[in-house]
Amino acid sequence: MQPSIAGMLVCAGILVFVRFMGWSMIVAFMASLAFGTTAIGTLSAVGGSSPQIYTVFAALLLVTAVARKGIWRELVTIFRRIGVASVVVVLMAYAIIGAVLFPRFFAGQTSVFVASRTSRGVYETALGPTSANITQTAYFTLSILVFLGVCLLLRRREALVDVKRGFFLWFGLHTAMGIIDLAGKMAGAGDVLGPIRTANYAMLTLTMEEGFWRIAGAQSEASAFGSVSLAGLAFSYTYWRRTGSRFAAAIAAVLFLLLLLSTSTTAYVGLCLLGIPVAFSLARSFLAGRLSLQELLLVVLMVLLGFVVLAVSLYNAKFFDPMLRLIDHVVTNKLSSASGQERSYWNYKSMQAFFDTSGLGIGLGSSRASSWAIAVLSQLGMVGSILIATLLAALVWTPARSRRVMEPELDAIVSSARAGALAALLALSIVGGLADPGMGFFVPLAVVMACGARIWDDADAQDQVYGRTAGPLPVAR
Repeated sequence: MQPSIAGMLVCAGILVFVRFMGWSMIVAFMASLAFGTTAIGTLSAVGGSSPQIYTVFAALLLVTAVARKGIWRELVTIFRRIGVASVVVVLMAYAIIGAVLFPRFFAGQTSVFVASRTSRGVYETALGPTSANITQTAYFTLSILVFLGVCLLLRRREALVDVKRGFFLWFGLHTAMGIIDLAGKMAGAGDVLGPIRTANYAMLTLTMEEGFWRIAGAQSEASAFGSVSLAGLAFSYTYWRRTGSRFAAAIAAVLFLLLLLSTSTTAYVGLCLLGIPVAFSLARSFLAGRLSLQELLLVVLMVLLGFVVLAVSLYNAKFFDPMLRLIDHVVTNKLSSASGQERSYWNYKSMQAFFDTSGLGIGLGSSRASSWAIAVLSQLGMVGSILIATLLAALVWTPARSRRVMEPELDAIVSSARAGALAALLALSIVGGLADPGMGFFVPLAVVMACGARIWDDADAQDQVYGRTAGPLPVAR
């Protein structure tokens, strides 16, 4: 392994900051997720893979989770109270077996698209084992182990406070680096975040679209920045609506502006789709005659924005022409472009591979698609898709009994985590090329499942016996 000095410095900085603040390892782990292009080193033994720094913190989180008294008893409690925990483990086993067997069993029977680390491109070839079968399966397995680790840590109810801090630190750092990236480009300084981009995969961080700089933040390209931003916007907006937190409102507002300026097709399409439930919620509250203060503020801001756009258009009819050309280029004509046609062909070949393997799949990491949903079908097959759909259903559906017993702050955390995970999957369905939904799905899933099952009941009972109490969860203001 060839270590990365910049990656190690970023890791040290996160650890020092979290230690200084007196927070737990789960906060450090979630903060590391903001650095999407910072690798800890390069592994030449597995095709030059460069694991991101979050893998280090994930390992530390797992050590923290298992280094507890009565770990086996707590694991039994997790599987007894959280039904999808067994589904997650079955999915992990199926993905590992499929990544080993399917590329070999169906070798040469269909064609796939694989990424080349030498030519920095994606090319079509016959199905066969690749180094991505190892690396992608390892990342997928790590995500599932982190799911179990977060569930174990949430056996102590006070860990929820650190989970909330972790979400806000993750999206706060992401927002700050988006601002820094855009400011550096507009000031003529170029890619000021270049020193922390130590991963060796292809990046498009210093490009323009119709005269506008593309915002990449700490991610590899504008679409990746847009994907994380959509998840952060959904999380912070939902938390603000539930609690009135000014800090969450500030993050949501800045992320919304960055998404508008990002020039990302994923960002624009995702914003439109996320706006549908928001508009539906506002309309329902308006028809019921019970608009909340936050909803009233949103309506006022939208009306003012509409008046501003109308006034500027009347003053200068051509003022918005560059923006309209940008939207026309990255959204309206996207499918007719060379890039859009190429990605559509990836999806076509991925679906063809699904049928060529009789619905079994070609194995995790065997190919690339241009949509997460299609990647799941082609790589994990029908069985894996059903298991993923089961997890998605568990994320969306919360029993009414669980909602009734949740205190407002706990309900806000659960709702925000769910919204962030769904927004992340929405973005992946637009542009994601891999079947692994990533930490942006499994961490919120663990939070929602742990809170819904109230897995800390036994710990609270012990606190009451010894005269301790966790007390209500604080609200981020």
